[in-house]
Amino acid sequence: MANAIRVLIVDDSPLMRQLLTSLLADEVDIEVVGSAADPYIARDKIKQLQPDVLTLDIEMPRMTGLQFLKNLMRLRPMPVVMVSSLTEQGAPETLDALELGAIDYIAKPQIKNEAAFQRFARQLQEKIRVAAHARVRALDQGQVSKARAQVMPVQRYERWIAIGASTGGTEAIKEVLMAVPKHCPPIVITQHIPAVFSRSFAMRLNHSLELEVCEAEDGLEVLPGRAIIAPGDYHLQFEARNGGHICRLSQAEKVNRHRPSVDVMFDSLAMLTSAPSLVAVLLTGMGNDGAAAMARLRAQGALTLAQDEASSVVWGMPGAAVALGAVDQVVPLSELAQKMLKLAAAKE
Repeated sequence: MANAIRVLIVDDSPLMRQLLTSLLADEVDIEVVGSAADPYIARDKIKQLQPDVLTLDIEMPRMTGLQFLKNLMRLRPMPVVMVSSLTEQGAPETLDALELGAIDYIAKPQIKNEAAFQRFARQLQEKIRVAAHARVRALDQGQVSKARAQVMPVQRYERWIAIGASTGGTEAIKEVLMAVPKHCPPIVITQHIPAVFSRSFAMRLNHSLELEVCEAEDGLEVLPGRAIIAPGDYHLQFEARNGGHICRLSQAEKVNRHRPSVDVMFDSLAMLTSAPSLVAVLLTGMGNDGAAAMARLRAQGALTLAQDEASSVVWGMPGAAVALGAVDQVVPLSELAQKMLKLAAAKE
């Protein structure tokens, strides 16, 4: 198949290798060029078959999927989609995989549930297509633990910061927040993430950053110095309470195929406060969630930023906002923290 995306499947289960192959077999733009039962076989087949995308399980014999991924991203960076059992206990390992450079992840399917199985097939195909065109970064040996110099705080901030992200977003959010000092404006975040991951993601950031990072809970107060992350499977919204503001969680219908949705968060903020008191930011991500609501915010006076294409894993969400004329400035990821804090600062 000319120009088809060449996929190598790496999983120790013969049944799973056969299943994944069958789910991709009928896609005219995807070709499974081989499979491997462990990382050593995979290493040889990568050299032999030159795949465009790798699917990889975390639990592997002879060498863990994470160790193989670390070696791969250091020596031969390529797009990797983790296909594994997504559980709360396994969340740190999946977040480790994203930190090491994996593009995305998907839970292994529940074969007995036909609807879930078909949904898995569609998502797998979509994630492979996105991965094939994603920007892959080589793993620097010191990259995982390297911190960016913090932006100098100012005396007073007058705007909240609201951030939306999807594919590639966990690492982009971490990089931005690493540069944010403890004294900062309220930061609220919607990242497309499974319910089993969001708490682990928030805890990981809270343990490694200066500012407080927490998963949103119903009634949680929005405060300076606190970054709040939407929990998986819940929209994050807000309401005024006793002179301040609190989080409200909702399991209303998905918006733009997502719950949490960036559009829902942005629109809630627009109704809650005056738009000029907001800095809205869109980071790397597949699709267009957040773009329409960002355009509405900008029309009302909000300041808007988008991550640039060169530093985005996938320039879907930021690109959609730019196409709508919703973005004041397009900024490299390395400069976003400084820019958003400067815009949030009160004018003396």
